[in-house]
Parts: sequence; structure tokens; C-alpha cells
Amino acid sequence: MKGVARYNPVMSAPIQWLSTADAAKFLGITSRTLYRFIDEGLIAGYRFGRVIRLKQSDVDSFIESSRIEPGTLDHLYPEVVGDGRA
Repeated sequence: MKGVARYNPVMSAPIQWLSTADAAKFLGITSRTLYRFIDEGLIAGYRFGRVIRLKQSDVDSFIESSRIEPGTLDHLYPEVVGDGRA
């Protein structure tokens, strides 16, 4: 039939939901830090009534986006002024 949309189910894995406590533990941060990340839009959170959940895939993407590029931590190694002698 022309012009009629047909249902075409896409095979996909079911969403793996994490509680905020589980997500924070997985990331090695406090729940308070996780809530701040959600509030700042750094990681997506989903509210279901009074409960907040996170997708495991979003947490994994957040981890990958937080990767430190080599050579970007120069600010942690201040230059030594002079030859270091007193």
C-alpha cells in the first residue's frame, strides 16, 4: 500500500538503567558530585516521578568524553625559576 507507514521494529538492546547511587559508585564520585554534573548538563539524568535514573550508555559516553588528552596537564607542572639553588 502506497503512503502507509509500516511498523519496522529495530533490533536494539534494552536500556540499562542505573540509580544515582550505582552511577556515582561506578564513576568513583559522590552522589553530590553526580547531581552537580546532571544539573550542569555534563551527563543526562532522567526523572521518573521522584526517582532519577541514568542510562549506562550515557555514563559510558561521559567517561569517554572525560578522557584527558596527552600534553594538556602542563598547568600541574610549574616552571622552575632559576637553577633551583638557594
